[in-house]
Amino acid sequence: MTSQPTLKTTGHEPGGPGDPGDGSGLQAGLKSRHLSMIAIGGVIGAGLFVGSSSGIATAGPGILLSYALVGTLVVLVMRMLGEMSAANPTSGSFSAHADRALGSWAGFSIGWLYWFFWVVVLAVEATAGAVILEGWIPAVPQWAWALIVMLVLTATNLVSVGSYGEFEFWFAGIKVVAIAAFIVIGGLAVFGLLPGVDSEQAGLSNLTEHGGFLPHGAGAILTGVLLVVFSFMGSEIATLAAGESENPRQAVTKATNSIIWRVAVFYLGSIFVVVSLLPWDSKSITKDGSYVAALDSLGIPHAGQIMNFIVLTSVLSCLNSGLYTASRMAFSLGQRGDAPKSFARTTANGVPRTAILASVAFGFVAVFFNYKFPDSVFLFLVNSSGAVALFVWLVICFSQLRMRKIIQAEAPEKLVVKMWLYPYLTWATAALIVFILGYMLTDTEHDGRETMLLSLLVAALVLVVAFVKEKVLGGRRAAAAAAQADSQAQAQDDRRDEVSAG
Repeated sequence: MTSQPTLKTTGHEPGGPGDPGDGSGLQAGLKSRHLSMIAIGGVIGAGLFVGSSSGIATAGPGILLSYALVGTLVVLVMRMLGEMSAANPTSGSFSAHADRALGSWAGFSIGWLYWFFWVVVLAVEATAGAVILEGWIPAVPQWAWALIVMLVLTATNLVSVGSYGEFEFWFAGIKVVAIAAFIVIGGLAVFGLLPGVDSEQAGLSNLTEHGGFLPHGAGAILTGVLLVVFSFMGSEIATLAAGESENPRQAVTKATNSIIWRVAVFYLGSIFVVVSLLPWDSKSITKDGSYVAALDSLGIPHAGQIMNFIVLTSVLSCLNSGLYTASRMAFSLGQRGDAPKSFARTTANGVPRTAILASVAFGFVAVFFNYKFPDSVFLFLVNSSGAVALFVWLVICFSQLRMRKIIQAEAPEKLVVKMWLYPYLTWATAALIVFILGYMLTDTEHDGRETMLLSLLVAALVLVVAFVKEKVLGGRRAAAAAAQADSQAQAQDDRRDEVSAG
């Protein structure tokens, strides 16, 4: 079933920039500033602002170790993905790499699971944004706000990839500026250097007092990992978007090399400030949210509304990128015959319109389920897509193990980004991911087991479809090849008969 993959030499997939295919193909409409901000903003998800409070309540100041552990994992996985994507930039990213390295079943399965993850995220983020907007303008119902947000960002993605890039540039820019300002202001307050602010609670002593650095024991670090790991999903978006830039290889290399400081500054830096400004067991952290509580502790007026604006920006950014990412994955699946061919067609502006509309249609359906069946159907969708991030990272590990050998054999000059300590660190990373997946099965307090089991169920269903498709298409291809061989043999016999008769 798994055939020996080959490395493409063009640097682009069929239908990508430089290959018109249907319509005009994907176009290089993303500028370097777009790619830079997509890479920076992609690692700052709305989950960082919204979900960090539960992690702090669970692990205390030790949540820093949870973020450091997951951050290290993301850096290593992105290094592997960067190695493959720099050698062969493609809108299918890790799905296309898995297709070549492990077989079409792997590319099919992980591509559809990733698409499923992001279309569910569309519904989650649209609802989150609608809640904030309804709080500001209650005359418009929540469902209407969700509809408006989805329609606006769908229209943005349908215009051109450049319009997506421009919107994401400003959305991500606001996130980056906001969190950078938070780190600077909060850091000054922690060390007593912020003029006009005298916060009695702030100080490095918050890291060791109130039960110590690990108030709930070392085991809470792993529980914290389960709570924060999914907020890192999005780091890989830059490798998908790079396929529509003027210099994909340079864009991938830059994004890969900058992942370390992005994780260190935006995640570890901001969480360090939060747990230093306030005791980890402060009720305000779980009641108001970690970042709002931190701003309130400094006496900054309207802290809640300021943070709501930042969270709304993050939500819109996540929606914008989620729709883009889902549509490009659907486009790549369509190119490889793993989705309807219409998904691979593009407009004159290089937009995969059908792939976008199909993705947003599922998102609309999921939004409907969120309002109509929030505790049943929608809860199933959310939980069944919850472990996809870890599945994706695991597939990237195994793909890189094989792709490195292929690249070295066929085009070693394309190894402009290399995974450190290959293959030992790759195997160690894969082992850590498997360990986290296994640990999820033991987590009943935070729904880790349910999420893992439902995600495995959906993954198993997709794998069954992949194997059935491979068997059916493989049989058809074999029959077609046999028929072609028979036809060629018959033609040769006919020519020999003509020569003999002559």
